[in-house]
Amino acid sequence: MFNDRSSTLDLLRTRRSGRPRDLVDPGPSPDELRRILEIAIRSPDHGKLHPWRFVHVPRSRRDSFAAMLQDAYRLGTPTPGRLEVEAVDRFAHQAPELVVALSSPKDNAKIPLWEQELSCGAACMNLILAAHAFGYAAGWVTGWAAYSDAVLRAFGAPPERIAGFIFIGTPAITLEERPRPEYEEVVSEWQH
Repeated sequence: MFNDRSSTLDLLRTRRSGRPRDLVDPGPSPDELRRILEIAIRSPDHGKLHPWRFVHVPRSRRDSFAAMLQDAYRLGTPTPGRLEVEAVDRFAHQAPELVVALSSPKDNAKIPLWEQELSCGAACMNLILAAHAFGYAAGWVTGWAAYSDAVLRAFGAPPERIAGFIFIGTPAITLEERPRPEYEEVVSEWQH
């Protein structure tokens, strides 16, 4: 049991997503990023399958990442406009750290695919919470790149799928609280 329950609850209560474009230096050190990822992999995992993987895209590889994204984007849009090209480049270079999360289901397992996908989501959430615990913010995004076969080939292969791009850094602006559902909208007592 945790000695400081209120701090843990405050951590969970205060977590906010950061827009990747608003995440700046400093980002996690290599040691902090490793610890964040070690926490991420401590997620519920029925069958001990670890049906997910994380791929770190360091800053030194962001230009290559951007070039790969540009090539992938051009497969669907052979003559993109200047603003589209700039948007793809901005996406690749935002935030100090980038982790690509992959759902990596095990086909021959007895565990249903849905449970494996839930485990991937839980691992991503652990990553985001760990980043917050270290004093950073994270933004988990998808967009066209998460559904691009060409982008997937840069990181893995089917049946894997990109679960998202998780950007990590220090918020340059105050993180906004977004509207949350009212308790009664999403919680009920079973009456049958």
